[in-house]
Amino acid sequence: MITQASIQEILSRIDIIDVVSEFVKLKKRGANYLGLCPFHNEKTPSFTVSPAKEIYKCFGCGKSGNTISFIMEHEKYSYVEALKWLAKKYGVEVEETFVSNEQRELMQTADSLYIINSFAEQFFAKSLFETEEGQNIGLAYFKERGFREGIIEKFKLGYSPETRDAFTKEAVSKQYNKELLLKTGLTVERNGVLMDNYRGRVIFPIHNHSGKVLGFGARILKNTDKAPKYINTPENEIYVKSKILYGSYFARSAIDRADECLLVEGYTDVVSLHQAGVENVVASGGTSLTVDQLRLIKKYTNNLTIVYDGDSAGVKAALRGLDMALEEGLNVKLVLIPDNEDPDSYVNTIGASGFIDFVQKNKKDFILFQLELALGDIGNDPIKKSELVNKIAESISRINKAEDFTKQQDYIKKSAEILTIDEAGLHALVNKYIRDRITVQERKATLDAKDYREANAVNGEASGYDDATFELLHKDQLQEKELARVLLEYGNRIWEKNTLIAQYILEEISELIIEDADVNNLLLKAKELLQTHPESLNRQYFIYHDDKRLSSFAVSLLNYPYEESERWKDDMGQELGYQKGLFAKDVSNFLQTISEGNEKELRNYKLISEDRTPEKIISAIQYLKLKKIKRMILENQKDIAQFNSEEKYKENIFVQQTLKEIERNITKQLGTVIVQ
Repeated sequence: MITQASIQEILSRIDIIDVVSEFVKLKKRGANYLGLCPFHNEKTPSFTVSPAKEIYKCFGCGKSGNTISFIMEHEKYSYVEALKWLAKKYGVEVEETFVSNEQRELMQTADSLYIINSFAEQFFAKSLFETEEGQNIGLAYFKERGFREGIIEKFKLGYSPETRDAFTKEAVSKQYNKELLLKTGLTVERNGVLMDNYRGRVIFPIHNHSGKVLGFGARILKNTDKAPKYINTPENEIYVKSKILYGSYFARSAIDRADECLLVEGYTDVVSLHQAGVENVVASGGTSLTVDQLRLIKKYTNNLTIVYDGDSAGVKAALRGLDMALEEGLNVKLVLIPDNEDPDSYVNTIGASGFIDFVQKNKKDFILFQLELALGDIGNDPIKKSELVNKIAESISRINKAEDFTKQQDYIKKSAEILTIDEAGLHALVNKYIRDRITVQERKATLDAKDYREANAVNGEASGYDDATFELLHKDQLQEKELARVLLEYGNRIWEKNTLIAQYILEEISELIIEDADVNNLLLKAKELLQTHPESLNRQYFIYHDDKRLSSFAVSLLNYPYEESERWKDDMGQELGYQKGLFAKDVSNFLQTISEGNEKELRNYKLISEDRTPEKIISAIQYLKLKKIKRMILENQKDIAQFNSEEKYKENIFVQQTLKEIERNITKQLGTVIVQ
């Protein structure tokens, strides 16, 4: 964990314009900056950055956040990774706390492995470009595959010399730890002698999503039956094969923009497609897809298109992991490259535009493809058909997200047509698999968790609000959010004497029931902060809070689609520099007052630039109280209508009169008219 002192030091240094400008070309527009959104394709800029509020907002795709969340979203970093990126940019030394000595050692080992891998990447690249052997063998191989030097440098491809210990000797001379060299797989020990593991092979460095080298894939160039075609890094503290997708570091932004991830098998497929301009592509490394790999894809997009060879091995590889992809809520399509071709060779044959067109025209739905493929094998065998029906029903049952209900129903209908079976029967079978899985899950769940879910369901059904009350509740929440926004904007200002505005607001609404969970959370955090560190209360505290939901909520409250133009503030502010009370006076009357030189009347006006914060605070509080009173009146009217007894009726009438009086008093203060 990064210490709070380090986090505060980072927050004190960061400048959102400085950070965002590294990724987006920004132009000043009024008080804010405008640019093309990096999170979706657009031609008209709708991405706005506010340096005053330290937030960004795209009014096209809706994404918003602070400096840290921008780095997290754009670079697909974790919170800690984003903080470290900012610390490096601003030269802040990061202090970390560790739970145990074991965890400290684990982190130190991981850092050391990254350092060794980085050194190895540079060594192999230098061997490729700067040695005669590397140029004649390694570089010649890459160029034979059609790779240009630019793409070779981009992916940091390299070459390991034939010499028995060229790399190991260099690494030991640089005083790298021998045990860690063995752990990376770059060096092996034979009969007590250390030697290179990747001799005479071309090297594909494998990067994590932040660009650090996790490990390597090394391809042999000689024809031999004794040695494996590829050697990969053994699993260690940083290299876990099931959590890695080759090329994800280079593809992440392109996947974001295209809202689609192309998945291929091999390293060369990725490199060739990138060189052709198809950059939203990653490779599984020829292994079955894992849940971790699928979740990594889902960080970028929900749309996965698998592009594999058209031979039987390619088909089988493509079908593995289907059910897991469905469970993760991914929209999975399949494209099979024609026989005797792979994505690498095919894109070189038909070109980038031809390849993209081929993919778009030949996408097949994963479940329906599997179904059609299996039907060709079972013939008229009723037992095999029954097994297939059960397999398809189980696959469809894994589409279990509420938002995917329509997709599931569509699969049932189409599958029943292809299988020529009763749709209702297939529907029942799918539901059976869903029930069976829920039963298994509930057995694993604790009794308390189960009771909690059931209680929530009962409470949801028994809410009892009619349409009018629900509408008022919704309006209550809008007013609650406005109050929360006011607290964010002005909470750390002085109200009177030694009282902060945040303290005044919290005291005024202490008796009110706040319906919105996010508002409640924000108010609770503000109250806790006032009791412990009142000097830290400001909107940045909430914008950069490590509670991601609270941070996102604070950003959403501070986002505005419009801003006051500089021309209005400069020109109109000079001409119409006064206003009376809460509302602007008629312009002609005001100009007449000036022309007559009526100083007495003019004194009744005040400059627009005068601080109207107290009026905003009181207004927000009073409007919220008014909303609460109106709902209480409505609920009391329901009680009156029930008329259970004379005594109860009189009591409710008295309550109604009291509430109406409170409503009139609040309304009078606000200058609002009540429509009876």
